[in-house]
Amino acid sequence: MESEVRRLLRARGREWPAPIGWVESVGSTNDLLKQRAREGAPAWSAVVAESQTAGRGRQGRAWLSPRGNLFLSLLLRPVLPPQSAGVLPLAAGVAAAEAAAEWGVESQLKWPNDVVVGERKIGGVLVEASSAGAEGLETVVVGVGLNLALDPAAAPPALRDAVTSVQAVTGADPGVAAAAAAVLDRLAVWYHALAREGAPAALAAWRARSVPWWGRAVEARSGDAVLRGVARGVDGRGALILDLADGSQRAVLSGEVRELRLES
Repeated sequence: MESEVRRLLRARGREWPAPIGWVESVGSTNDLLKQRAREGAPAWSAVVAESQTAGRGRQGRAWLSPRGNLFLSLLLRPVLPPQSAGVLPLAAGVAAAEAAAEWGVESQLKWPNDVVVGERKIGGVLVEASSAGAEGLETVVVGVGLNLALDPAAAPPALRDAVTSVQAVTGADPGVAAAAAAVLDRLAVWYHALAREGAPAALAAWRARSVPWWGRAVEARSGDAVLRGVARGVDGRGALILDLADGSQRAVLSGEVRELRLES
């Protein structure tokens, strides 16, 4: 499969500069790539798994990982200013959404890491810094999961109304190799844009695809902390800006967010 992903990348005009590992099953592609990073794997090394047994999203939440869907992680050794490095998760979300758009999926981005179609999640991003030095991030692993062939009706009952897939939306499955090539290509595009131009272009692309929560009441959870306020947008670091009831404003750097709807 590595040769097929490389062939598809070459067809897109991109020679991939590092190994692309393909494994049948793994606990988590992010964990495997972090281990390989510690062993000296070069930047742009990638891992694609046919399935995961311990896939996770933010806050350690489990990620449904059956065969036939995309579970990919990419190793970066970023040469980015700190303000641009903080936007990597949003840029990765843009990359995933752009890849899905190639297959006819019109998705939106929910801060900080979800790719959604309507109210249903079709993908997600998990960016983890595995080492940092005095001058900033030294090693970052970008994990992307996309539901390609997942049948929502076959998902656990608690998730059936919360997930969707490319096949469920369009009637066609692009295949794991094609999806891996598309996502890797778009990740490279946005990483180089961050390195070259800084955060503004990536933030503008993210805002153009974001769920339109601005001016609406939301609840943000980060660890044990819960904040409720009106979402105003994201700042230059990628933080969510909330207007709180006491008149103050707060920047939320990470967490989970949901819209608060009035009870009818």
